[in-house]
Amino acid sequence: ATVSGAWSMAYIRPDKLDDALDWLATEQPLVMAGCTDIYPTRHTPTLDGPLLDITAIDELRGIEMKDGWRRFGAATNWREILQTPLPASYAMLKQASREIGAVQIQNSGTIGGNLCTASPAADSVPCLMALDAEIELSSVRGRRRLELAKFLTGARQTALAPDELVVAIHVPETAETGVSAFHKLGARHYLVISIAMVAARLAVDEGRVVAARIAVGACAPVAVRLRELEDALVDSD
Repeated sequence: ATVSGAWSMAYIRPDKLDDALDWLATEQPLVMAGCTDIYPTRHTPTLDGPLLDITAIDELRGIEMKDGWRRFGAATNWREILQTPLPASYAMLKQASREIGAVQIQNSGTIGGNLCTASPAADSVPCLMALDAEIELSSVRGRRRLELAKFLTGARQTALAPDELVVAIHVPETAETGVSAFHKLGARHYLVISIAMVAARLAVDEGRVVAARIAVGACAPVAVRLRELEDALVDSD
């Protein structure tokens, strides 16, 4: 659709991923999903097009287990993550989901958008790092997957090419073991940007820690794994 007047703007809301990727390759539009951070990151009073709304693409929604990986569609919102039965290793991700804004934000904000914004204080990132998550990117040139640490290249920076779209987050079945927890420090408990946060996942067998994943956020330009601490926690005897 095109809106004309003092300014013009192209807006498209396709229901097929291929159509979105074609338009992304030719027009390089602003990609829109939950739109909870769109104005703060643009620093403009209006959204000067073109605009690509991906909320009607079914392939980008839902949570499913397939071929040894749990797939989170990039446009899956926090409310769906909270309501979906998941193993105990995802408790940290659900705890983070409850603290991402108010209920209205949780109903709109998406897991893919939280990654693409690439804020150092993005609550989901330490949790996904502790789950060994990989990010699936797609374009008219094909698809590729990156480890989350390689996808996030700096504060507000990612490895996403101009013609690429984040389509899914994948967690290996091997990461669905143990228990987990998330904790954030802020000026208040809810509706606040993190000062610091940590996500931890431990797999315990007969009282021994056999695997550990710990990641911290809002402490550096990107979230980081504490690998030396992980190694120290694992009982190697």
